Amino acid sequence: MNESTASGKSSWYRINPPVFFSSALLALAFVALGAFAPEWSERFFGDLKDWVTESAGWFYVLAVAGFLVFVIALAVSSFGRIRLGPDHSTPDYSYPSWFAMLFSAGMGIGLMFFGVAEPLMHYATPPVGDPETVAAARQAMRVTFFHWGIHAWAIYAVVALSLAYFAFRHGLPLTIRSSLYPLIGERIHGPIGHAVDVFAVLGTLFGVATSLGFGVIQVNAGLAYLFDVPVGIGVQMLLIAAITGVATVSVGLGLDAGIRRISELNMILAVALLVFVLVAGPTVYLLQTLVQNSGMYISNLFSMTFNLYAYEPTGWIGGWTLFYWGWWIAWSPFVGMFIARVSRGRTIREFVAGVLLVPLGFTFMWMTFFGNTALHMVMVDGATGLLEAVSADSAVALFQFFELLPLSSITSLLATLLVITFFVTSSDSGSLVVDMLTSGGEEEGPLWQRIFWALVEGAIAAVLLFAGGLDALQAATIASALPFTVVMLLMCWGMVRAMRIEVTKQLSMREARLAPLGAAGPLDWKTRLRMIAHHPRREEVQGFLDATAKPALLEVAAELQQQGLAARVEGGDDGRVWIEVGHGAEMDFFYSIRPRPYDPPSFAMSDLRHRRAEETRYYRAEVHLSEGGQDYDVMGWHKDELIHDVLDQYQRHRHFLDVVR
Repeated sequence: MNESTASGKSSWYRINPPVFFSSALLALAFVALGAFAPEWSERFFGDLKDWVTESAGWFYVLAVAGFLVFVIALAVSSFGRIRLGPDHSTPDYSYPSWFAMLFSAGMGIGLMFFGVAEPLMHYATPPVGDPETVAAARQAMRVTFFHWGIHAWAIYAVVALSLAYFAFRHGLPLTIRSSLYPLIGERIHGPIGHAVDVFAVLGTLFGVATSLGFGVIQVNAGLAYLFDVPVGIGVQMLLIAAITGVATVSVGLGLDAGIRRISELNMILAVALLVFVLVAGPTVYLLQTLVQNSGMYISNLFSMTFNLYAYEPTGWIGGWTLFYWGWWIAWSPFVGMFIARVSRGRTIREFVAGVLLVPLGFTFMWMTFFGNTALHMVMVDGATGLLEAVSADSAVALFQFFELLPLSSITSLLATLLVITFFVTSSDSGSLVVDMLTSGGEEEGPLWQRIFWALVEGAIAAVLLFAGGLDALQAATIASALPFTVVMLLMCWGMVRAMRIEVTKQLSMREARLAPLGAAGPLDWKTRLRMIAHHPRREEVQGFLDATAKPALLEVAAELQQQGLAARVEGGDDGRVWIEVGHGAEMDFFYSIRPRPYDPPSFAMSDLRHRRAEETRYYRAEVHLSEGGQDYDVMGWHKDELIHDVLDQYQRHRHFLDVVR
């Protein structure tokens, strides 16, 4: 947060100027170039796509494979027990709620556009082998599953895990630059950090614009099918303007009134269409192919991951696999930010298992039910017109598909509405994420900033369509994701370094030899029993903190200062008191005692269950370190005992610093 915001001034803007203005100028320059020099832009995009495919395709394939191996290795290693938040934190959402949000994050315009089109296009023009055969159909579904499978979610997981780990566990801003802190330290607040966030912003803008471009093309095709609206770039420009306007209104309504309600509508419509296709299509065949497709995907996962078609050179990989890898990478700051925000309190092992597997099930069902129904129509029912229509214009695939099923007008209308709502939520959510990145992690920026980015996304989508249509969308996505791929590799390195230090600290603290306890003497056993049975109120705990704990910490701080160490004691609005000891470039020591509320046990409060929870809570004076709560209570301890407990923890901390030097 900048200083003017922190002081309560200039609340009409909350930006990180280097990131905001660099991103805005680059995006607007791109829009101007595409608008005033469309022919040059089209050639540029084509040449760029060819260069990336020929020269950097191996890098994309290797990086994405590395991301998958990385997140799985984290989950199964000792790092998997680390919590995305302080040690004492609990998940913000229950498993059903969390799974539902991961499920919704896995859907988008891409499923609508490619659910029917991609399997048929691979069937008609497979990467290798003869077209329009049973082998081509099997290969089509295997490749489709590969493009929409676990690799996409591994890419999202890398970004989401890094954001959640550094923001919730280490208190850094919820921006991409925070993940580089273990590598460059405070320099994340300088030019390097600004550049990293600019790459993330541009990747997100182009990734969201690509989705919006696909969405508008499909909305145009749907309106042409339903209402004979002409198909063309002019109509698509008007549609972008109109739907971006709706998205702007949704941004103005806010997260709960706007995005949440439209997202709920997305869920209902998508599930309704999925169930309809399962019931109206060849149901038993679809269930059979779902099982077989999943098995083919698992058994061929390794070979497909590293396949660059080097022995049979083809432009197919640039238009498909590399485009998808670039698209997922460009979308990763956007989707990663969302996943991170709903995953606070999970362990890394829980997080990886949920993110990799939960959305995958819905995606595979969608691709099987739509893709295999379309293949069945062509191969068994003889609907060759569907294959010809998709080959001529992939945007019409979904509507030609519904025409061969009952209630085609209703389902086509629902599909068009669903694409529009996906357009709106993608624009809204993308604008919120870009605004957070350009404001240094602010979650609630002024309305005009989010509207500005929503308009920029719409303008980029319009320019890409104007300057080359689908080819330009693919080229811009692949190219914009290339620098961010390098950033993601650095994010992985930064996470490993930070987690290794954290695990080392935990082990060293458990194994360190401690000084003897203080000589305050044991409590009388009856006094001790009364303390065990007593459930102190907030006032009692606060009195203990003020009368005993704070003086003890002040004595320790005074002695440390005499030893030449920078120690200070402070208190918070929530009643806690803490001591902090600075160690220069090394990790500082932090020890706090804070009142923590607990609900009373039912056996003790059975006669008070009708009272409000706040009135019946009791409190403990719990010790917290920089990693979070340590789950032990010091209420009633003597001052000398508290002092020795601080020294015990400080000795462990010094031992940790000695180990990692």
